[in-house]
Amino acid sequence: MIVAGVTIILIIVIGLTANGRNKITAVENVIGKIITPIQKFFYNAGEVVVGTFKSVEDIGNLEEENKRLEEENARLIEMNRQYEDIIMREDFLKNEADLIKNTKYTFVASQIIGKDSDNWFDRVIIDKGAKDGIKKDDAVVQAVEIDEDIVIEGIIGRVVEVGDDWSKVISIIDGGSRLSFKVIRTQDGGIIRGSLEGEISGYFFDSEADVVNGDKLLTSGLGGVFIEGLYIGTIENVEKKADELIRRVKIKPAIDFNNVYKVYIITGIK
Repeated sequence: MIVAGVTIILIIVIGLTANGRNKITAVENVIGKIITPIQKFFYNAGEVVVGTFKSVEDIGNLEEENKRLEEENARLIEMNRQYEDIIMREDFLKNEADLIKNTKYTFVASQIIGKDSDNWFDRVIIDKGAKDGIKKDDAVVQAVEIDEDIVIEGIIGRVVEVGDDWSKVISIIDGGSRLSFKVIRTQDGGIIRGSLEGEISGYFFDSEADVVNGDKLLTSGLGGVFIEGLYIGTIENVEKKADELIRRVKIKPAIDFNNVYKVYIITGIK
């Protein structure tokens, strides 16, 4: 009723003032004073109601936008992780491609799916077996760069058990692993073995062998366990005790056994 009354009065005022007069009458002035506070009240009340509904709508829009931004942020984080992984593995991927292109061997690529011990990479299970042409004593390798742009097969270990679609691999750092080696520079040879500490050490056949720290080692093929020419690593320390006739050596392997997940099994020659 109040709104209707105010509306009627406003219509009357509009009619009275629509003729373009320069001055309002005293009655009009009194009516205006009465109406103005009422009009102000209803206008402000309407603005509050409209603002309230608009705020509720804005909150809903903000929640949807926030959810969209969270999803977008999660997607970008995952993409960034993948890019970082590729960048960190850039050298590995490049070496892998070079090895596959230039190797004289035929490979079966495999992935590590389990560990058979608690000590580093001593013994692991891979996802390839007899169905893939894997045989006992096959060499297991990874691509390593021994000099600039020279990538060869770095020895990881050998296959000791074979199932239809799995195999067990013993690494060269395992305490039960032994292999013969030769120094690339001098062709001096010897025997090395792994240890419980994950280290590789051994001795030279010749106690006067001309070797120094940093000399590179390859498998020699003696004993027939490992094929000849697979890269082992570098000499880290050479010593000869006064009460011994042999020269002992400690080896730094070319393979980072803490970060091995993909390997290649040599199954033959191209």
